[in-house]
Amino acid sequence: MELSLAHPAIKAFMCGSLSGTCSTLLFQPLDLVKTRLQTLQSDVRPGSGRVGMVSVLLSVVRTERLLGLWKGVSPSFVRTIPGVGIYFSTYHSLKQHICQDGSPGAVEAVLLGGGARTVAGVVMLPVTVIKTRFECGRYSYGSVAGALRSVCRTEGPAALFSGLMATLLRDVPFSGIYVMFYSQTKASLPEEVSSSPWAPLANFSCGVLAGVLASLITQPADVVKTHVQVNPQLRTADAVRYIYMEHGLQGFLRGAVPRSLRRTMMAAMAWTVYEQMMAHIGLKS
Repeated sequence: MELSLAHPAIKAFMCGSLSGTCSTLLFQPLDLVKTRLQTLQSDVRPGSGRVGMVSVLLSVVRTERLLGLWKGVSPSFVRTIPGVGIYFSTYHSLKQHICQDGSPGAVEAVLLGGGARTVAGVVMLPVTVIKTRFECGRYSYGSVAGALRSVCRTEGPAALFSGLMATLLRDVPFSGIYVMFYSQTKASLPEEVSSSPWAPLANFSCGVLAGVLASLITQPADVVKTHVQVNPQLRTADAVRYIYMEHGLQGFLRGAVPRSLRRTMMAAMAWTVYEQMMAHIGLKS
């Protein structure tokens, strides 16, 4: 079946999947560094040097070589390609029902972003758990399928949904806040910019601004989510208590820099590629 004859939701899925593929391949190293930072053991002596993003990155390159920065890219692809496709197809379908007349307002944008992320997040959570374990370096899974089988056999299927609450507390607000700021910022652009050849760059810049704020607001939930998925015996409340007791309030901001860079750039690129592709095939994004 030709793409031009496909259902609009299928077109949105395909455009979203391609945009997710590009952004995942480029920014996977930042995700790995973020996960390693968040799962560092608190055995650093007082007065010793602070472990930061650059030192973790250099350590990975030194011990696992350059390609070690892309460890976990397979589950990231398995998660992102269908996940971003599901997100954008759900977003497109919801938008057709909620915003039949024009662009969404601020509240509508929050509902659209949060609703689309809820669907995609729940569906893809098992692969998210596997991706996090690949990246943390504590597990020696050979493949995504092998990891799924191993977790089901040794911990039970419920372990594949560990961190569900923390994931939703992170992703739903992030997506809602992101879509709200992105849509409102883009709507404020002058018409001559929106219709010019510079429109993709302007949209990308709007995405960067929206992503920085959304990433910082949801950073604590991301740290909690990582701990729950790496240590499935921890519940969300236990993880919050553990992080605070071991690292203090600053522990909830671990990995903020690489995560903000990655989430901001990935979201900005994904939305820019998605909107350009949707426009190319004659659909309003």
